[in-house]
Amino acid sequence: MKSPITCHVLDTSTGRPAQGVIIKLQQYEETEGDAFLFNPIAKGKTDFDGRCTDLLPPITSTETKDLLKPGLYKMIFRTKEYFDSQSVKTFYPWVEITFELSNLSEHYHIPLLISPYGFTTYRGS
Repeated sequence: MKSPITCHVLDTSTGRPAQGVIIKLQQYEETEGDAFLFNPIAKGKTDFDGRCTDLLPPITSTETKDLLKPGLYKMIFRTKEYFDSQSVKTFYPWVEITFELSNLSEHYHIPLLISPYGFTTYRGS
C-alpha cells in the first residue's frame, strides 16, 4: 500500500521524469490574525520515475490516521536542486502547491510538470 498523498514530477523541457526532487509536506494550522502557519509533517524525494509514493505510511496505519485531518496542506518541491543537478538555470527555486484534503478515504495525487521557466499542476488519480 502507498501513501494517501503522492506526487509525480515530470520535466517537460526534457520529456523525462524528474528524479531526486526533494518534497516537503506541510499541514496548515489555524492561527489568530493574518498569519499563515504550515507545520512540516513529511519529507521525501522523487524516485527514478519522478514519483514519491512513500511520503506517508498507508492510511491504515495508526500514525497516519492520527496525523492527517481534513484541512489545508502544502507540498513544496525543491526544483532548484534538481535543475542544478542537470546544469540548468531555473527561475523558480521552489514550487509550492496548497491543496485541501477533504475526504480521508480518497487518495490524493499531485502531478507537477516543471521546466526551467514554468510549471503547472492538476489533481491526478
